[in-house]
Amino acid sequence: MGNRDKPIIFIVSGPSGSGKSTLVQKILELPDTMLSISCTTRQPRAAESPGKSYNFVTPGQFQQMIKEGAFLEYAQVFGKNWYGTPWENWFEAQRKGVDLILEIDVQGAQDVQQGQLKQNVVSIFVLPPSPEELERRIRARGMDSEDEIERRLRQAKTEIKALPEYYDYHVVNDDVARAGREIQGIVLKERARSADERRDERVGVGAIAAAKKRRSNIELSVQRILELF
Repeated sequence: MGNRDKPIIFIVSGPSGSGKSTLVQKILELPDTMLSISCTTRQPRAAESPGKSYNFVTPGQFQQMIKEGAFLEYAQVFGKNWYGTPWENWFEAQRKGVDLILEIDVQGAQDVQQGQLKQNVVSIFVLPPSPEELERRIRARGMDSEDEIERRLRQAKTEIKALPEYYDYHVVNDDVARAGREIQGIVLKERARSADERRDERVGVGAIAAAKKRRSNIELSVQRILELF
């Protein structure tokens, strides 16, 4: 981590089917990065193993962790399953001196950015190139019912609207190789900045100006995608 006193928390969000998990893997190709393993109450899918994608817990265990204050952020998704980021992931990143990568939804991202560690956060939103491509990717997975697909597409519109307000960067995932280089470049750029610069943008005198600049930096291509949804 060089002369940085604390790790950076890189939040990566995006709609289902945007390819955010693939781009998270691109970030993890960089040295001194660590994936935050979330806890969830949902059942593991066929290709998932505990401790790799998620730590799978019972609803009772999850509620007990909430009572114990074990989560940096947590939320119930689609009114069904619970997901949460344990504080222990942050403590481990500090011990190892590595940056922590959180792949979480918009609600979780907002909670982290408004919480105790907001000075350490950099947020990135992954956009699909079009709603048609997003739907194609979701259908290609072959995991969801028609109702679930429609719900995910509606949720995508809601999530994308949060981009200008809550995210520092956006990456259009139209080509994995190009988008991977772009998201790696964001990580390297932020590592080159001082903690004081980042802190001032979050809680200092520059916070309001930084927020305005962030919103104004939404490119026309991204605005068109937003309008399509």
